[in-house]
Parts: sequence; C-alpha cells; structure tokens
Amino acid sequence: MGMEKTAGKIIEWLKQEAENRKSQGFVVGLSGGIDSAVTMALCKRAYPNNTFGVIMPCHSNPKDEEHARLVAEHLDVSYKVVNLSNPFEQLVEVLDGTEYDPNKKDMSILNIKPRLRMITLYFYASRKSSLVVGTGNKTELTIGYFTKHGDGGADLLPIANLIKEEVNEMAKVLDIPRPIIEKEPSAGLWVGQNDEEEIGVSYRELDNYIKYGSAPEKVKLRVDELARKSLHKKQLPAAPPIWQ
Repeated sequence: MGMEKTAGKIIEWLKQEAENRKSQGFVVGLSGGIDSAVTMALCKRAYPNNTFGVIMPCHSNPKDEEHARLVAEHLDVSYKVVNLSNPFEQLVEVLDGTEYDPNKKDMSILNIKPRLRMITLYFYASRKSSLVVGTGNKTELTIGYFTKHGDGGADLLPIANLIKEEVNEMAKVLDIPRPIIEKEPSAGLWVGQNDEEEIGVSYRELDNYIKYGSAPEKVKLRVDELARKSLHKKQLPAAPPIWQ
C-alpha cells in the first residue's frame, strides 16, 4: 500500500474513532519532532476545525519550541504554549529535596517531564471534550522507548503501525517542513540527548529487525532485551486471578 493511501486510511480511522467515542476533537502534544508533526498533520486532516496543539517546553532546547511552532503554523492548527519548567522544578524539589540539576541524568527525575506533559494534555482534552492523540511509532513502541504514564499515556496511537522509516516517508507525503524531517531524533529529556545513542542501535537497524527479522546478533540481543524489559509498559496492571 502506498504511503498516501496509508495516510488516508489512518485519517478515516481517526474520524471513526472520534465518532465512536463521541469526541469533539483531538489534542496533540507538539515536541518539534517528526512523530508529533506527522500525528498532528493526520489529526488536522481528520478534524480540520477541532484539532488543538500543545507545546510544552520543560528545560528544553529552544529549537524544539521553534520547530513545534513551525509545524503548528504550517498546518494552520490552533495551539498553546505551556511552559512546564517551573512546575517541574518545584516538583523535583518537593520529591527529591534538591534543586534540579540539568547535568544529572537521573531517569526518576527526567521522566517527570513527560508525565507533566501527559497531565497537561489531558487537562485540555477534558476542557475540549477531545481525545489525547499519542505520537508513538512502531519502532519505539516495540522497544518501549517511551515513558510509562507519560508520552505513553494517550487515547489513540495513529502511527503505532509505522516504523520510523515509514514515518519519515509519510512526513514527505503530508508536506511536513524539511527542518523537521532532517532533524536528529531526540526525546529531549536532557540537553544533547540523541535517541540512537541512548538506545544503542540505529533506527535503520531497528527498522530492519522489526520489518524483516534480520539483524546482526548484537542488534537482535539489544532489541530483544529492551522489548523484554519494557513489556510492563504495554500491559494493563497485573491483577490476581479470581479464586473460588
């Protein structure tokens, strides 16, 4: 199936899901990256007048906000900038008893950022009787490269069946601005973060393994290990059986 046809199918699916859930629209977090840009473009085509973007800088690279605004304005969607830096700092101080140190890679602290963003998105979704649309792609979902109850918290995942390579292809079909397409992928949890460096393998290697099942042994071991360790992120909370 061609990418234009795939985009059309996803757009129709979004419309149907919104109708089934009696939703009045969509809310999407815009990070300045390609996944959120493609997700926003699909939502905008499904609900032209009822798609809302939220840009949520939180001790972030200023370039990310610039790119997020570029996407929102290019797609002509309504959006709001909500700076979460102060609430994040306050929460870190309350929980950890220390000031936030941007040079410290402590995931228990850094994962607060996407969880604050999830709270923010659901606030606006509630106000607008809308659904929160997540931006996870198949490559990242496979290895659990997302924060549980953070960017993993959403009502719909329209690009969940697209590997990273396909997201890039769809971005061109949807006329996403070139700076977004050419940008190095980063979750933006700390300054200078690079997805591929953190994961330990390239997206090309990941995509090949997911799509074709073939990869160098070290890639297979790494991907399988990440998938196994993150399985809890993709399951409902465990509950005991009903004993008679």
